[in-house]
Amino acid sequence: MSRTYVIVFFLLTSFFAFDLRAQSKYQKVLEVSYEGGPLISNGKDWADDLHNIINYQGVDVRLGWRSFAKDHYTYLYRYPVFGVGYSGTLPYYSEIGRPQAVYAFGEFPMSHKGLFRKFNLSYYGQIGLGFNLNPFDPDKNPDNLFIGSEMNAYIHLGIKANYKITPKLMAFTMVGLKHYSNGATKKPNAGINLVPISIGFGTNLGKQSYEFEEEVKFPSLEKRWFWNFAMYAGMKNYKIGDRAYFRGGFGVNYLWEADYRYRLGLGTDVFFAPGMETRYPGQKFDFSDQVSVAVVGSWEWKLNDRLFVPIGFGAYLKRNELNEEISWFYERVGVRYRFQSNIFAGLQIKAHKAKADFFEFTVGYTVPGKIRYTGNR
Repeated sequence: MSRTYVIVFFLLTSFFAFDLRAQSKYQKVLEVSYEGGPLISNGKDWADDLHNIINYQGVDVRLGWRSFAKDHYTYLYRYPVFGVGYSGTLPYYSEIGRPQAVYAFGEFPMSHKGLFRKFNLSYYGQIGLGFNLNPFDPDKNPDNLFIGSEMNAYIHLGIKANYKITPKLMAFTMVGLKHYSNGATKKPNAGINLVPISIGFGTNLGKQSYEFEEEVKFPSLEKRWFWNFAMYAGMKNYKIGDRAYFRGGFGVNYLWEADYRYRLGLGTDVFFAPGMETRYPGQKFDFSDQVSVAVVGSWEWKLNDRLFVPIGFGAYLKRNELNEEISWFYERVGVRYRFQSNIFAGLQIKAHKAKADFFEFTVGYTVPGKIRYTGNR
């Protein structure tokens, strides 16, 4: 299990590292913050008990690089900051441990005008590896039904308000949702959800030698269709104390280059869930019981030419509730990196009503169609 999450974090940080190396100019930013907030209950009695016990407090340290490259993506995303960070819980709770995380992050200002003002707003996303949690144990820790593994995926999304005290020093506050989950690779996996409010200070490192461009020249937007072929692989635990089983599948999507920042399309997914006769001894199943088929609407949110966020909403044409496909629809979100050869790789999570189904390790290939016409901004 730990090796899986190490690979996950290596992939994610590699994507951001590739992106940073491509920037010709950047400003280093160091930030430190203190945060605190409640643990969210899911309404169960045991969850309410932990909610009353745990009062989250933690520290966060981030090192980022604000891009000043003169390209249209840098301008479109209003000179974003990409980097790496560490999040650590201060008090130890026997029920959940002392959760910590290392992560990659992106911060995106909400307006160009705000970059020239003392006060500005931005939104951010952090994703990485969570560790040092005290998982469920039927004998030693029966109260923690939130999480079943010591190492987990870590996600933190939110909004940030910045105030420039001097050209190099700023104060800020953040509010968001912090989530630890293993993607149902080991149950229980209700997930630990926290709502921290942060206060902190940041400083620009090095010389203040870069300036914001008022406008950049946009290249012609090539309006064309794309075929995406992807293969998914992961593991899923169906029952507390049981082993994890392989989950996988493949998808085909037909996408249109709608804008510089996104592609829209429609496709199909086919999922495989072997091991049913082992999970349900004494019962007989055929191949069709292990297969699910769905139609999916897809959106690729492009952070640049190589790094993108796949978002999908699928509706089953055929599903199996014994494989914990609990609703007629599912959601998908993740991160992928497309190489020069049009091969892409990444990780996303598939879920039903925000309840994790499994983590999808993905490899695939993009086939670009003919250019229908070109457009300009």
